Amino acid sequence: MGSTEHGVAVQSATNEPQKGPGLKVPHQLLGLTWWQLLLLAALILSLYHQITLDLARTWSRDENFSHGYFVPLFAGYVVWRNRHEIAAAPKQSSIWGAAFIAGSLLTLTVGILGSELFLSRTSLILLLGSMIIFFWGWKVFWKLAFPWAFLFLMVPIPAIIFNQITFPLQLLASKLASGALPLFGVPVLREGNIIELPAMPLEVAEACSGIRSLLSLGTLAIIYGYFLETKISRRILLALAAVPIAVAANAFRIVGTGLLVQYWDPDKALGFFHEFSGWVIFVVSLVMLLIVQRLMKLLDRFSPETN
Repeated sequence: MGSTEHGVAVQSATNEPQKGPGLKVPHQLLGLTWWQLLLLAALILSLYHQITLDLARTWSRDENFSHGYFVPLFAGYVVWRNRHEIAAAPKQSSIWGAAFIAGSLLTLTVGILGSELFLSRTSLILLLGSMIIFFWGWKVFWKLAFPWAFLFLMVPIPAIIFNQITFPLQLLASKLASGALPLFGVPVLREGNIIELPAMPLEVAEACSGIRSLLSLGTLAIIYGYFLETKISRRILLALAAVPIAVAANAFRIVGTGLLVQYWDPDKALGFFHEFSGWVIFVVSLVMLLIVQRLMKLLDRFSPETN
């Protein structure tokens, strides 16, 4: 009887927190004490507080990257959801982490001295991954690889790359729209990203290139795949499917604008209805993404592996 009570007491002391005045808070988290974690957080905050504030301002001012608010929230949720698996992973510090930390700080220095926002912002993500490797090792890092890599989606693309993407998208959208409008009885003449309609010329500007919906839909496709798909291959396919869906949806929006310009009122077509159609087309894109995911599920039922 006494040994049984002693065993219960030991189990309670080791596995369950004590309640009442004797409540004990763990002194360590993943091998680091709380004061060490707070010191690390203070050092990172001192280095990156202005950079993160400027990044948040970019999210609020640039609609192309307004999805950035959701990226760290989702990454944090994934870490919290898998916290027990992460805590149970074997931990062994790696000297490679120190080298990566030095590389991350060098990236930060180059970004600040060269006024390159992309480098200074991504250096924070690189630093976080480097510290994980240094303090807890590669096995913990691979457990955190997905939410860590997802954080890169919150950093706006460099302007030089952004322009290299948007202009081809403008040409592609105008080409698709100019090919579809004659099917509705609207004669067109396309010159680059300018669609000449009988009523007026219609310019496919950078805002109408589809880059905004492409970035937002791609981010949502990754989140959607994480919650509803278990196979990594299907998650990747779903994320890739966001590209043609966003392109097709944007071309359809331009076709709708062209029809309104030709058959109704150009001022109204390029005003409220043009802005409102952007939200409608984005919702349609989400529905198309859902259809793609359902089709993948349906194809799995008829695949030889499942029979």
